[in-house]
Amino acid sequence: MEPLPGGHRNRVFLARRGGQRLVVRTSGRPVDALEWEIELLGFLAAAGLSVPVPLPSDDGRSHVDGVLVTGFLDGRPPRDADDWRLVVDELVRLHELTRGWPQRPGFASSGRLLTGDRGGDVRLDAMPVEGVAAVRAAWGRLGHGDECVVHGDVGGANVLVDGRRVTLLDWDEARVDVSWFDFAFVPEDVEVPVPVERAALVTAGVAWEAATCWVAEPEYAARCLADLHARQP
Repeated sequence: MEPLPGGHRNRVFLARRGGQRLVVRTSGRPVDALEWEIELLGFLAAAGLSVPVPLPSDDGRSHVDGVLVTGFLDGRPPRDADDWRLVVDELVRLHELTRGWPQRPGFASSGRLLTGDRGGDVRLDAMPVEGVAAVRAAWGRLGHGDECVVHGDVGGANVLVDGRRVTLLDWDEARVDVSWFDFAFVPEDVEVPVPVERAALVTAGVAWEAATCWVAEPEYAARCLADLHARQP
């Protein structure tokens, strides 16, 4: 019917089949990485989290050539601290449910990337040397905690609030990493369960944005890297 906002790297559309509203999303991920995401969403939905679960095609496939179809989920973006506290609670549930989850094929955690060059959309080998050093320094200061599934792109565009129900949308960047990354851009007046200073947390988040967007969204990534340099001593 029409394009939907968001989806900087994948196209997203509102569709309709009979009386049912649907969301159609294209994905350029390799099949094994896409199926990791689909399996995760099914697990989370079965555990009671509100997530967009792909609907099967007429012949039973969960995706067809990178195209996924889900039901349309109602809600609005979080608009105040109370809404964001609900989001934090939902993220804590996600992290607790997925401790020990296997890494997404082709992806890497921030800890692995302290020595590795690639993982998911991260291409440290394409960044300037001083940029790589700044990114790794920011991640190193964050420290290391238990790893679990992180959504990877928590922001107002990917969160819906409907009463007390929170829905996390667009799991294209989900991976296994330190849970703290999901709280990096939660408004600072909302408490988050992270045992490091908020400034270090935000800096690590900015570093991840620079690294993961360097090839896919170079102009945005360059702004993030400039911000990162400004934040570091």
